Amino acid sequence: MATTAPATGTRDERLVETGWLKRVLSRPELGAAGGAILVWVFFAIVAPEGFLSLRGTASYLEVSSHLGILAIAVALLMIGGEFDLSIGSMLGFAGAVMAILSTEAGFPLYLSALVALAAALAVGFINGYMVIRTKLPSFIITLASLFIIRGLTIGITRLITSRTQIGSLDDAPGYAVLDFIFGADITIAGVGFPISILWWLAFAALATWVLLRMPVGNWIFGAGGAAEAARNIGVPVNRLKIGLFMVTAFAAWLVAMIQIAVVKSADTLRGEGQEFIAIIAVVIGGTLLTGGYGSAVGAVLGALIFGMVRQGIVFAGVDADWFLVFMGAMLIIAVLVNNFIRRQVEEARK
Repeated sequence: MATTAPATGTRDERLVETGWLKRVLSRPELGAAGGAILVWVFFAIVAPEGFLSLRGTASYLEVSSHLGILAIAVALLMIGGEFDLSIGSMLGFAGAVMAILSTEAGFPLYLSALVALAAALAVGFINGYMVIRTKLPSFIITLASLFIIRGLTIGITRLITSRTQIGSLDDAPGYAVLDFIFGADITIAGVGFPISILWWLAFAALATWVLLRMPVGNWIFGAGGAAEAARNIGVPVNRLKIGLFMVTAFAAWLVAMIQIAVVKSADTLRGEGQEFIAIIAVVIGGTLLTGGYGSAVGAVLGALIFGMVRQGIVFAGVDADWFLVFMGAMLIIAVLVNNFIRRQVEEARK
C-alpha cells in the first residue's frame, strides 16, 4: 500500500521537540539556573529557620543585588570580548568623589552624585579608548587602571581629608534625596527589602532587552565573537566597546551610591576584590571568557548563587572562610560546563 504524503502545513512533532530542546540546552544560563536551584534547596534543608524566612531572603537578595548590578555590566562587556578589572576600584573612587564634594565643598549629595557619575563615565571612556588605541588586551589596561584609580583615590582623599574614610554623610545636605532613590526599603510583611533589589532587576531587564531585542545586542555578540566580521558589515566596534566600558563604570557608580545611602559613609577601599567576584559570577552564569556568548540573566543567576551561599553559610553556622573554597570550585566547574556548552553550540552551527 502506498504511503500517503503528509498534508501541507503539518509539522513533524519530533522535529519541533528536538528544536525546542536544543534551544533550551544551548541557553548560556542553563547551568546557573540548575546551580541556583540546588543551592537554594541545600540551604533550605540545612538552615531552614533563617534561610527561608523573609528576613533571610531579603539578606541574600541584598547581597546578590550589589554584586548583580556589577555582574550584569561585566557580562555585557565580556560578551563584547573585553574585561574590566577596574570596576571594583571605580566603586571606591565614585564614592570618594561624592563624599569629598559634599563634606569639603558643601555640594548637596544628589549634585555631587551627578559629578561622581560624570567622573566615573570619564574613567570608563578612557579605559575603552586606551584599549582601542593601544590594541593591548583589556585585561592589562584595566589592571593598570585598577591600581591607578585605587592609588589616586586613597592619595587624594587622604590629602584632602587626612583619612581614607568619610563618615556621617547622613548629615550632609541632600542625603534624604539620595536615601530615597538608592537606600529606601520596601516593606513586605514587616520585613524591609532594599530598593537595590529593584535596581538590580530593572538593570537586568534592560540589559536583556538590549541583548535580545535591540540591534546593538547583535552588535555586542558580533563584536565579541568575530570583531573583524562585525566591522565588515558596518558595526561600529570601537565605539561599541568604549560604550560598554562606560556601562561598567555606570554600574560601579550605581553600587557606590547604593552602599553610601545604606552605610552613610564612603571608604576608599570599598569594592576591593569585587572585580574578580563579578567575573566569577558572570562565568558561573554561562558567559564565555572568549566573548560572543552569554546573557544578562546568567549574570543575575550567578550573583544570586553568590548571595545565597554568602548568607546561607552564616545561617548554617559554617565558617565563612569556606566561602572562598566554594567560589574557586564553582569557577572551575563553570568554565568546564561553559566549554562543553560552547562545543555543543559550535557543532550545532555546522
